[in-house]
Amino acid sequence: MNPMAQLYYNKVSYSPYRDRIPLQIVRAEVELSAEERAYLTAVEKGDYAGVKHALREAEVYYNIDVNCLDPLGRSALLIAIENENLEVMELLLDHGVATGDALLYAIRKEVVGAVELLLSHRRPSGEKQVPSLMMDGQFSEFTPDITPVILAAHTNNYEIIKLLVQRKVTIPRPHQIRCDCVECVSSSEVDSLRHSRSRLNIYKALASPSLIALSSEDPILTAFRLGWELKELSKVENEFRQEYEELSQQCKLFAKDLLDQARSSRELETILNHRDDSEEMDPRETSHDLAKLKLAIKYQHKEFVAQPNCQQLLATLWYDGFPGWRRRHWAVKLVTCFIIGLLFPVFSLIYLLAPKSALGLFVKKPFIKFICHTASYLTFLFLLLLASQHIFTCSVDDFYHGNWMSSHVQWRIFTMVTG
Repeated sequence: MNPMAQLYYNKVSYSPYRDRIPLQIVRAEVELSAEERAYLTAVEKGDYAGVKHALREAEVYYNIDVNCLDPLGRSALLIAIENENLEVMELLLDHGVATGDALLYAIRKEVVGAVELLLSHRRPSGEKQVPSLMMDGQFSEFTPDITPVILAAHTNNYEIIKLLVQRKVTIPRPHQIRCDCVECVSSSEVDSLRHSRSRLNIYKALASPSLIALSSEDPILTAFRLGWELKELSKVENEFRQEYEELSQQCKLFAKDLLDQARSSRELETILNHRDDSEEMDPRETSHDLAKLKLAIKYQHKEFVAQPNCQQLLATLWYDGFPGWRRRHWAVKLVTCFIIGLLFPVFSLIYLLAPKSALGLFVKKPFIKFICHTASYLTFLFLLLLASQHIFTCSVDDFYHGNWMSSHVQWRIFTMVTG
């Protein structure tokens, strides 16, 4: 044997990879005929004439399955949706191809034109063609709880959600986490994972900013309540804690971003002073009491309160009557506060006698009230200090003159007066 051939034989014989793993396709796929491959290729390329010719031959000779699938599991309708070819889509629908879960597929791909076409398409006879949610529940990509509006809310596509909301679609109201109704108990016993995921999918849809903006009369209040509910759910559903916390944060950011849309202080005041009729508020409060800001504090919405527009409005209300206060020199601020503090007895008397007068209303301003309260507290501390020094002096004099009883009585009186 040739030495080179012998060397090659030895290498092959003693190769560590001489044992091979056989590979084979486990799931058998339906083989496409030549006509079906040409039909799907025409749809892929957007060949309107070729698709029309293939559909006509299928009606006459039945040589093509118009609902056949390519190696990726896509029907001709799904291929047309993916390529956003609306003309081919309409042609396929006119020839009665199965829609299956085409609507969900178009929503996931966010092809607005395809969604509108599927929702409004009518058969040649005039009967409206309503696309079914699933072609086959066993091989569908979507679980039964995923409806078109829920999937559209997951993608947060405003146009698609608007199309669906205009058709009066609904979302099932999620039950309480500890609900023991027959439906929840049976669903949890059959498939606990699907039961939990179904609840999570519904809350993902409800937390969509586009859905809240379209379907809620008071988006800020809805975001507050939903964010609080999701935060509480994250403490119970430990397995999905991160998902619920992210959704809660999403609601908070949405409410905060709504304040960014305010173009003036007037609009911002209107937003923050708006109250919901169902909210139980103190009847003594006025209509300009920043009800939304109080709700934000109630629901622990720190991002909303710390929003720059909100803080700017609060600063304006706080320094009402002192325009440009924060731009003044510190010495001017100090002198102004000192003068107001000295006059606080006069301001208090005027407010008691004529609270509706111009000066009485001036005293009610937050900054003036703060200075007057601070001055009154400092005055009380100063008088208390003087009184304590006076009692101590009397006690020393009584000690030297032997008047113990008088000192003791004075100390008891001082203790009773000061609490």
